[in-house]
Amino acid sequence: MAALLGAGACGPMPHALARTEAIPEGLPPMALRPLGVMAIDTQALGTDSLSGLNVGPDGVLTAVGDRGRWARARLVLSPEGAPLGLEAPEAGPLRDTAGRAIPRGFIGDAESLAALPDGSWLVGFERNHRIWRYRRIDGAAEPAGRLPGLERAPSNAGIEALGVLPDGRWLAIAEGLRIGMDPTLRTTWLGRPGRWRTLNYRTGAGYDPSDLCPLPDGGALVLERSFSAWDGRWFRGRIVRLPPIPAAPALLEGQEVARLEPPLQTDNWEGISAFRHGGRLLVALVSDDNDFFLQRSLLMTLAFDQPAA
Repeated sequence: MAALLGAGACGPMPHALARTEAIPEGLPPMALRPLGVMAIDTQALGTDSLSGLNVGPDGVLTAVGDRGRWARARLVLSPEGAPLGLEAPEAGPLRDTAGRAIPRGFIGDAESLAALPDGSWLVGFERNHRIWRYRRIDGAAEPAGRLPGLERAPSNAGIEALGVLPDGRWLAIAEGLRIGMDPTLRTTWLGRPGRWRTLNYRTGAGYDPSDLCPLPDGGALVLERSFSAWDGRWFRGRIVRLPPIPAAPALLEGQEVARLEPPLQTDNWEGISAFRHGGRLLVALVSDDNDFFLQRSLLMTLAFDQPAA
């Protein structure tokens, strides 16, 4: 097991899982305030990338990546909620419905992760678009029903955002399946297998949804990202809060609660999870480095300035 590298460490240690970094001062005010950030060594963690994310009530972080692997570790936090490190890592291949390890490539592109109340997992894959259910994250997969119309999504823009609301409804947003000529609308599904309602989610201009997580009040946080190689800004992100979701909405549209751009550390944000720590509701984000030397796998924690339900 790799040792914890905490905020009090003097410098990098060989094979350390994570290294903390200071949040820049003078950030603009945000409803969801960054608490801390750390860079993760994904090879030491046992995976190639981090896409879907869940932090459980016990502080255990579970993630999946687009190379067909899962990873798990205990997230160590300061009393205020800043990330200090990761302990007791585990990792392995995601498996298909026959229990065989999924190969990297077309069928192994896992992009989203959601926890079900019974302790099982939903994993959303793109390229070969589908949702599979795992009774155990290291076990065999089970088909979890078909989202009507998902087959029309672009190969690399499927179910990036997936979550299970407190009332048991599943919420899924396609990254790139647009509605008509409006570039800010994305196809969204709400319900359960065999009982889907198709509706729209409105993104920010120039942004795409990359993940979501449920909130205790019946709403959700949606993580969005933007990429531009032309203006030198590369990756930017934002977090949108959706109010409690009614039974039959036609459009989901929320309020921005955080902007993820320089001077704040930022990268290809792909995973978001809300969890409780010390009686407070916190939010964790992870970025996917795409196995590219100019990118990093980051984990950031944030907290609402006003207590959230």
